[in-house]
Amino acid sequence: MRILLLTHAFNSLTQRLFVELRRLGHAVTVEFDIHDAVTIEAVALAQPDLIIAPFLKRAIPAAIWQKHVCLVVHPGIEGDRGPSALDWAIFEGQERWGITVFQAVEDFDAGPVWETRTFAMRPATKSSLYRQEVTESATEAVLAAVARFPEARAHPPKPGVWKPLMRQSDRAIDWSRDQTSDVLRKIRAADGMPGVASEILGLPVYCFDARDGAPLVGPPGVVVARGQGAVALGTLDGAVWIRHLRRMLGEPAFKLPAERILADRLDAVPQVQGPQDIWYEEDGDVGVLHFAFYNGAMATDQCRQLLAAYEQALSRPTRVIVLAGGAEYWSNGIHLNLIEAAASPADESWQNINAMNDLTLRIITTTSHLTVASLQGNAGAGGFFLALAADQVWARQGVVLNPHYKSMGNLFGSEYWTYLLPRRVGPVIAGQLTEARLPMGAEEALSLGLIDGIGAASCDKFMRDIKRVAAGMAADPRFPEQLVGKKTRLEQDEKIRPLQAYRDDELAKMRLNFYGFDPSYHVARYNFVHKLPKSRTPPYLAVHRHKG
Repeated sequence: MRILLLTHAFNSLTQRLFVELRRLGHAVTVEFDIHDAVTIEAVALAQPDLIIAPFLKRAIPAAIWQKHVCLVVHPGIEGDRGPSALDWAIFEGQERWGITVFQAVEDFDAGPVWETRTFAMRPATKSSLYRQEVTESATEAVLAAVARFPEARAHPPKPGVWKPLMRQSDRAIDWSRDQTSDVLRKIRAADGMPGVASEILGLPVYCFDARDGAPLVGPPGVVVARGQGAVALGTLDGAVWIRHLRRMLGEPAFKLPAERILADRLDAVPQVQGPQDIWYEEDGDVGVLHFAFYNGAMATDQCRQLLAAYEQALSRPTRVIVLAGGAEYWSNGIHLNLIEAAASPADESWQNINAMNDLTLRIITTTSHLTVASLQGNAGAGGFFLALAADQVWARQGVVLNPHYKSMGNLFGSEYWTYLLPRRVGPVIAGQLTEARLPMGAEEALSLGLIDGIGAASCDKFMRDIKRVAAGMAADPRFPEQLVGKKTRLEQDEKIRPLQAYRDDELAKMRLNFYGFDPSYHVARYNFVHKLPKSRTPPYLAVHRHKG
């Protein structure tokens, strides 16, 4: 079928549906819902058999839903209505929640129901639940609805209750009354937007990314400690770590590590061990290095810390190192928010990409161990090419991969991709992938040779699978030969063209991106960090707007 994805932005769920529907053979095109007239024009151009709306912030024009079947994905159980469905579910401590695929009609969330799915709620942030349970359930439900369209009919919705947009007054933390669990629930229900309004050390801020602060305790609402970029505030029965903040007023007006926002107010606050982004575990001959960076962004210091942790892992008497990333993201490359906040974004970009390159190079040149990149979360841009530095790359079923840089202001990219990508897929496909700017699923990546295997859809089961794969690699009688073969191949590649030459050529182009006369990268980064909506749908997504 011809399917139009009508969406506010090309977010994680929209990308997943784009990948899955194309994999099933449908002709998929995308339009950002910017203005009624633009959306109506897009539908006229696309002439879709079906319109799917995975992520909208306003109603579909009547001129569209009256003539076309429009299936809307709502992150709430059947009968739930309103724009803050998942926020309220977390806030109220629901044990089960779900998604509903309904047909657009005049009233919000009130159309005929095509499919529903439910899932158990985890004690996690809204962003985490959305990227995992909501995305998996919505994908399953939408594909089921598409499979039986147009023969099947929807059923009338159950009577429901409209819940209003959750406001800051609903989310407000009462530090004198709220226990740790209350504060965590409120902040989790607002992560990653809009955050929870509060005042910390006299500064009005929005709070994100909270964790239990045990065993710390302190006066409610008072900053009692800081560490690893986070600040800890006392609660009625303990403390919470708040890892990211955004100023209500003034600059920078985007999320940054809490210590960065409160820097000049923390002199009297004791420094302790804060929540960890990097940790290591070991089982026999297998070491597993986890790095769960917020939104998959890797700052200069984080790259250096991860490199030091990797060196320490290599010093252990193991045979295989698993690079596990995080459950939300494996990596998305350089840290655009911290770059934007730097005194010189160009200089910080340069430092960040070189730190990423240092880490990538060390993984490529590891000859004491075999390495496995286990992509349990999505990966994109430099983060994806970092994964290719490992000997084997495995992906969880359902992850979305973006093996390109150019959507960020025509950025050329580094991380030795000009060496790593062609040796897996050849120069022709490498060029096609980096120019296409499109997401892909694990199945397509496997068929191209970009990855070596696909594991279970569940993060926990996937990691168990990977540990078994790694244990098998370590126990393989050919292990010594494989290390010798790896070293020999590196030496041969180095003779053909030194790794330093790849890095130098990539960085020469990146220097132009950062310091040259074309400001495209800086403009794209600013728009991304400040969450400015697109003024038009990119041509590589809006196939219906291609001339001819």
